[in-house]
Amino acid sequence: MNARQARQLLEAAPTDSLPMTYQQLAEALGLTPPRTIQQVAQALEALMREDAEQGRPFIAALVVSRRGNLPAPGFFELAVALDRFPVDPSRHAEAYHEEFQRALAARGRR
Repeated sequence: MNARQARQLLEAAPTDSLPMTYQQLAEALGLTPPRTIQQVAQALEALMREDAEQGRPFIAALVVSRRGNLPAPGFFELAVALDRFPVDPSRHAEAYHEEFQRALAARGRR
């Protein structure tokens, strides 16, 4: 699987199906075990780096964990490393919800 396929799927997904879980994205991409979630995470991290370079909202914000309805910790770690999210973890959920809305809005403009 590559990041381009993940981007295409997320851009084309119906708004009411978002956010989708890592597992749902893995299934939609036709991934099979082992390490399907790891493959998804690696593709999403590549997309985050691309989006940061291009000044776009993180399309990876459209994918969340089944638990807590937020992305996995790696999303937040990379968002901070890319200088897009505050370092303070107590502000991550708010930053994520804003990023999710920006990513949704940006889908129609790409």
